[in-house]
Amino acid sequence: MTASLLVQPATFELPALFAADHQAGRRFVEFFTATIRNANTRRAYARAVKDFATWWDGNVQGGLQDIEPVHVAAFVEAQGRRLAAPSVKQQLAALRMLFDWLVVGQVLRMNPASAVRGPRHVVKKGKTPVLAADEARALLDAIEPDTLIGLRDRALIATMVYTFGRVGAVVKMKVEDVFVQGRRTWVRLHEKGGKLHDMPAHHTLDEYLHAYIEAAAIGGNGKGALFRSFAGRSGVLSERGLSQADVYRMIGRRAEEAEIRTRIGCHSFRATGITEYLRNGGKLEIAQAMANHESARTTGLYDRRNDQLSLDEVERILI
Repeated sequence: MTASLLVQPATFELPALFAADHQAGRRFVEFFTATIRNANTRRAYARAVKDFATWWDGNVQGGLQDIEPVHVAAFVEAQGRRLAAPSVKQQLAALRMLFDWLVVGQVLRMNPASAVRGPRHVVKKGKTPVLAADEARALLDAIEPDTLIGLRDRALIATMVYTFGRVGAVVKMKVEDVFVQGRRTWVRLHEKGGKLHDMPAHHTLDEYLHAYIEAAAIGGNGKGALFRSFAGRSGVLSERGLSQADVYRMIGRRAEEAEIRTRIGCHSFRATGITEYLRNGGKLEIAQAMANHESARTTGLYDRRNDQLSLDEVERILI
């Protein structure tokens, strides 16, 4: 069994720094398979470790036992010249966790990354592009409701807007995740860590979802993917669910057709929904629960109401 198969198929191999020692190599594979369940986190951490191993081979001579805090600090400094602070902090976190795992497995005597400080990074407002309410409405209205692909795309975008759902949670939805409870439609999102998050459907989302499910004739297949790809150019739905990359391309295409100039992505709809909810009198703590955030501070990063206030003030410069 190889690390490349377990960690990141066809793109990641056990670095020489860890392959030189059999026990280290074994613990390396165990770290990425036994302790990290999220695929995105696994890929990011694998990339971070690969970057460190490459830097080590090009700048330092020695093996695992020769790694000292000064070396990790030098790597962090080097990465800071080419990556943003959050990416560097993530790479340092990956090294800390891996080295901790190697210490527990008695491969290393100490964790050389534990005392190293990452770059300072304070965020008060997120960078995710946000649509104004009229832009979001124009985007949805521009999608043709007389084709199956149009109904699918409209329902998918509306799900992200009205539930504040992450695209990763939305593409995992099954048909049975749209259900009736207490005489109204609810949706169930498959969030990070295997958590299920139930949300009542906004009346517009209710309309869009049922129009799509009825037209697609998938209501009887509860375990099937809700948002499905099409089989080539046949116009026939396949059994395969859309991937995040599929959704990203679809959003770009729909935004261009609707002449939306804001450079939006999948996460924009989460930020747009939260901002509009708060703009219309919603409470931050309720938005936190709706977005399934652990912290209200995280939810606050999506609040872009002050963007409009700033624009109004700028327009006072009457020159």
